Amino acid sequence: MNTEIRGVVTRATGSWYDVLHEGRTIACRIRGRIRLKGLRSTNPVVVGDEVVCTEGGDGEWVIERILPRRNYIIRRASNLSKESHIIAANIDQALLVAAPEFLDRFLATCEAYKIPATILLAKYDLAAADPEAAAAFHATYESAGYRVVDLSTLDGTGLDAVRALVAGCT
Repeated sequence: MNTEIRGVVTRATGSWYDVLHEGRTIACRIRGRIRLKGLRSTNPVVVGDEVVCTEGGDGEWVIERILPRRNYIIRRASNLSKESHIIAANIDQALLVAAPEFLDRFLATCEAYKIPATILLAKYDLAAADPEAAAAFHATYESAGYRVVDLSTLDGTGLDAVRALVAGCT
């Protein structure tokens, strides 16, 4: 009988997937029938998926099935096809570090897929040079209901807050 485990996909590269199970990373392939299910996605297994895997007699691990997703975030295919590309699944918290013009679009996507989002105001050491602009940025997004965390890797501002946000999260 094959050994069966449950784990979380932590990396997807080509036909190989890293699955975290009880603190150990296991390299797995995907069962062929998962690919053939008529999905409208370019990638049936993504980072964050909870999966069931079995070990074959040859010692190679295979992802047998994907457990139901709590949520996911997609990018539509750039051509006119009806396919989408799932970026990640079972997301507990999205941390956004982006240029303002991209930020609003990504926030709308998070809202549409019910993914909590926190905005990281990166390079805060530079933003602090213009306190009025930084305050306006905070006011704009905080009044819309988002948490904004000032972040600077130069002086460590906000790093503890980021660690707390992602602790135990996908």
